[in-house]
Amino acid sequence: MPSIRRFLIGERTFYREVIGVVAPIIVQTAITNFVSLLDNLMVGQVGTQEMSGVAIANTLMFVFYLCIFGAISGASIFGAQFAGAGDHDGVRSTFRYKIIICVILVAVGLSVFIFFGRDLIRMYLTDTSDPVAAAETLRYGSQYLTIMLVGMLPFAITSSYAGTLRETGQTRLPMMASIMAVVVNLAGNYILIFGHFGSPALGVRGAAIATVFSRFVELAVILVSVHKSSTRFPVFRHAWGTLTVPKALAKAITSKSMPLLLNECLWSLGMAKLAQLYSLRGLSVVAGFNISDTVVNLFNVVYMSMGNAAAIIVGQQLGANDHEEARRRAWHIISLALALCLVTGLVTMIAAPLIPRIYNTNETVRSLASSFIRIYACFMPLFGFSHCAYFILRSGGKTLTTFLFDCGYTWGIMVPMAAMLIYLTNLKICQVYSLVLAGNFIKCVLGFILVKKGIWIQNIVRDKQGSST
Repeated sequence: MPSIRRFLIGERTFYREVIGVVAPIIVQTAITNFVSLLDNLMVGQVGTQEMSGVAIANTLMFVFYLCIFGAISGASIFGAQFAGAGDHDGVRSTFRYKIIICVILVAVGLSVFIFFGRDLIRMYLTDTSDPVAAAETLRYGSQYLTIMLVGMLPFAITSSYAGTLRETGQTRLPMMASIMAVVVNLAGNYILIFGHFGSPALGVRGAAIATVFSRFVELAVILVSVHKSSTRFPVFRHAWGTLTVPKALAKAITSKSMPLLLNECLWSLGMAKLAQLYSLRGLSVVAGFNISDTVVNLFNVVYMSMGNAAAIIVGQQLGANDHEEARRRAWHIISLALALCLVTGLVTMIAAPLIPRIYNTNETVRSLASSFIRIYACFMPLFGFSHCAYFILRSGGKTLTTFLFDCGYTWGIMVPMAAMLIYLTNLKICQVYSLVLAGNFIKCVLGFILVKKGIWIQNIVRDKQGSST
């Protein structure tokens, strides 16, 4: 029993360290998601078709965002371990790798959305009972998506900087930059969506313009802060002196990055496919899920941030060759995440019937949204466990394992289950959603086994420190 307690409950120093890493990430993500909620509410005040069009466009953009995340995640594994080993040159090399891969992905993303954007939106508009509403949803979604393309490059570069800052323990600057951006976004939404202060009422186009402008503001804050003070942020000193990455390190990062990039791409496509399958039950379901996703994302910040903390804290211990401490901290983070998810799940349950009432939509959409939120809240501890397990496995460079754990589960279990329930049964959408989410129990059992076996415990930068300069 003392041994089990030792692995589940950490010392005060551990919790101080976790709070130092997690608190800024939670604040940053919570504010961002809260503004997304307000953004969603503002667009929702314009009309249901406008809200649904923006929701579909954001689902597509979500695929791009996660591809960026996946592309830089491989470099982040090395970055966290280089930081733990005190190798600034190694961290700089991982940063340059992120910039290069992100620029390539932006070019690919722009090509896909420019040539196939409208066709991708049409995939979600299979309900033929109201062709006028479907046509309007397509028009608004296309307007929003076209403008959002401008913000893809600043988002990618900001992600590269923010990831490197967090890996080195500098979590405050990304938080402050994000706060600045969301304030600008919120003010821009108020002015441009509804036409205040002499501005024309641009509706969904105004929401997109405000979001894109806020992306540039966020990037500017980080660039000015980082490159103005090289003493506070030494890893960025001469970071742009060259864009070359040592061949051995680039090869090692690529071997770890590709499974993660593929994982995030296919996982996000899996989420988009699930949304498309759910949309077969009508446009009301699309609107209901839009509200639900926006609300639950506000509460997801706890376990999402705990996952980031696991990657940073455990990765630094692995880089310092303290494997036993890495194992202990992994279980401490998991147990803390579970406790926090129980609390946030209860809070989410309380919020379920309240927030959808604020939206300017019909009662059917509000009722569906409330039900989706309640269902999601019930399974939040499962999401917290599996999310932390994913990042712990990733911290040791087990990217192929995480690919199978995350993407394999999504396409092997969730998508087929949802497809069978949608096409082969007459179950109500809430019943379908509950059964699909319940499948996460399988993922948690798998995650427990993999973390317990310790296959992720390895230092992947030990032999790269000499080649990073």
